[in-house]
Formats: sequence, C-alpha cells, structure tokens
Amino acid sequence: MPRNTTDLSEQDEAHVYGPNSEYLVVRGDDGDDRLWLKDEPVCLELGHHHIAHVGLVEVKPPFNVVREDQSGTFILSCIKGEGRVLSEGSWRVIKEGQSCLLPPFVQNAFGCIPGKSWEYAWVRYHESREQNPIISSNTPVICHDDPHPLKYAICGLHAETKGAKSPAAMKLWSDLIHGYVVRFSQPHHGDRRLWKLWSSVEKNVGHVWSLDALAAEASVSKEHLRRLSLKELGRSPMQHVTFLRMQRAAYLLATTDEKVETICRDVGYENLFTFSNAFKKWVGVRPSEYRRS
Repeated sequence: MPRNTTDLSEQDEAHVYGPNSEYLVVRGDDGDDRLWLKDEPVCLELGHHHIAHVGLVEVKPPFNVVREDQSGTFILSCIKGEGRVLSEGSWRVIKEGQSCLLPPFVQNAFGCIPGKSWEYAWVRYHESREQNPIISSNTPVICHDDPHPLKYAICGLHAETKGAKSPAAMKLWSDLIHGYVVRFSQPHHGDRRLWKLWSSVEKNVGHVWSLDALAAEASVSKEHLRRLSLKELGRSPMQHVTFLRMQRAAYLLATTDEKVETICRDVGYENLFTFSNAFKKWVGVRPSEYRRS
C-alpha cells in the first residue's frame, strides 16, 4: 500500500481513520477534490461504468465511516481480518472471504471491530435516483465471495495508471472490476424456483406475503426456503420481502408525486406508522425526509 494517512475527513460524511491506515485509490474522474482523493490517479474508463472510485485499504481501530445518503452502490470485499457494516438497519460482521453490497440513497456505515485490523477492497459507484441501480431482487446483502480477483484487478489498474497509462489496458482492468461487481450483485442461482419467486414478489410487492405464501409460490417447504434464502441472499424470506418493498417505496418517493399514504398501501402496508418505522430502519430516514432530500 503506497499511502499513509491520519486525516481522511470529508464534508457531509463522518470519517474516523486511525493513524496507521494505508490505502491506494483510482478515481473515475478528476471532479472530486476531497482531501483523500484529489491527488489519486484517474482512469476515465471507470467513469464509463459509472464508477466513482475503487481502492484497497488496510485499517486499524479507530476506524469508522458514516454516510447519511450514499450517492451510489458500494461493494466491500474483505481480504483479511474482519469489520462490521450497518446494513438494512442492523450491524453485521463481515469476515475474510465475504463481500457486502450497500445500496445507494440510504444510510450506510462501516468500521473496525475493537482490537482487530481489517483489509478490504471496495468499488464505489455514482448513480442517480432515476437510473436502475446495480442491485436487483436477487442481490445478496453479504455472502462468501473470493476477494482476490477484485483485489488483483484494482492493483493492476492502479499500476497501469501510475505507469504506462495504456488506454486499452486500463479499459481491460476497468471492465474486469465492473464485471466482478456485476457477478456478485446479479448471481446465477442454482435453484431456479428461488429466482422465479423473487421475480414474482418484486412485481407484486403490495400482496400480503407470508412465509406460507412464499413457500407455496416457490413450491418448497418453509424450512427449505429459509435455508435457500439465507444461503444465497443473507436474508430470511420475510426480510427479503421487506427489502423489495423498501426498494420500491424509495423509487416511488423519488420519481413520483404520489402521497406517502398511497405509496404505503402500494408496497403492502396498511398502517402508515408501521411503514414509516420500517422505512426509517432500512433506509435511515423517514419517507417524508427521503422525498425532501
């Protein structure tokens, strides 16, 4: 790792980095002049994939990052050690050999576990609320995923941007990085019944889904569905229903003028207070605040 920093503070984001944090970064453009990014090399090919920046970091406590309204999908792949991420309203530990994808336009946070160091690779996208995000109905929140292909691709791109700067080579490295993210976020499922189930739920999130109804739709037992869902998505079946409902609600709040009460009913909630609490837990703010932002 070529750089060492003691201060990576950013406006509009809360960062605490320990004195021994080391990192390397490649930016997708030169428009971001934040302290920790402004002197890093640029690869415009990343920008063609809507990637804001990629990098590798080795951190030790204290280390915490909080983003109230992250402007793009963020994937984090743990190479060594372990840390924790705030995902869908709760803290979860991410260990060596696991990757985590954090969706855009919600509250996200991650940091070190006291007494433990952490090395990870990341890819940060820049997206608008109007475009389709990288995540889909089948995107896992946390799952086992070999971090080394992504690590080596980022190292290769960084070396090229600091060396020969061949456009063709930089395009290949950028395509590889984006391809690894897409492979993680849109995995091929071995059990087609699960893929068909979540496609059906996504098209009709307002239906009164229960575990019994989900199992019947997938033609599997409730316990088998629970095991499949936890293995492939990192969520229980009903948690994933809530995830899809919150995705749909956030989209409607950002792109339509429908009343919050109408959106509440459209995504399967009869009680506005219950919907508002669920939205705040998963997104970080209440529906009315999300719309104002």
